[in-house]
Amino acid sequence: MTIKQFIEENDHSNAVILLEGKRVVFEEDQTKLTQLGQLLATLSTRMKFRSGNAEGADYYFSKGVASVDKNRLQVITPYAGHREKSNLAGVTYSLDDINLAYEHELIRQSKSNKKTANLIDKYVGGKRDRYSIKAAYIIRDTIKVLGSEAISAASFGLFYDDILNPKTGGTGHTMHICEKKNIPVIDQHEWFKWLLE
Repeated sequence: MTIKQFIEENDHSNAVILLEGKRVVFEEDQTKLTQLGQLLATLSTRMKFRSGNAEGADYYFSKGVASVDKNRLQVITPYAGHREKSNLAGVTYSLDDINLAYEHELIRQSKSNKKTANLIDKYVGGKRDRYSIKAAYIIRDTIKVLGSEAISAASFGLFYDDILNPKTGGTGHTMHICEKKNIPVIDQHEWFKWLLE
């Protein structure tokens, strides 16, 4: 798929494109992430972009989109005020504002992450400590894909992954949820080529 094909297929008002990935971004790749965000926002007019407001890939992608149109950039944060000074988005949704008691599918899918499965119920039940907060990040990652009652689901995922240890951690969880829900996913192996077109 070329970037032109991607834009043609996805530039509609219901499209939500995930732009995210690992916190550690090789120095030589940082500008590529920003360039992609900027290029996608420039070539499109209707699609929206979403990230989790994390350091690294999320920030560099967001920087590119926000330089063109921050109002088409959404972030979903694990709690109110998360990295507020680095938040470049026009729209922010906080996990604190979502009534998780009514989000059964969201919770079920979040529990597919075996490392935090036992913390999910504790977090949803109101427990907040240094352990249960880990669940907030996984729930946030799941919401980025599935959406919630008030947030639309994602339609495509563009990721910056760890090529030596792919599909691990929160980025891996997000990619796995996309794949379970038949949401197309590509990583830098493919979209790096777009920057050369």
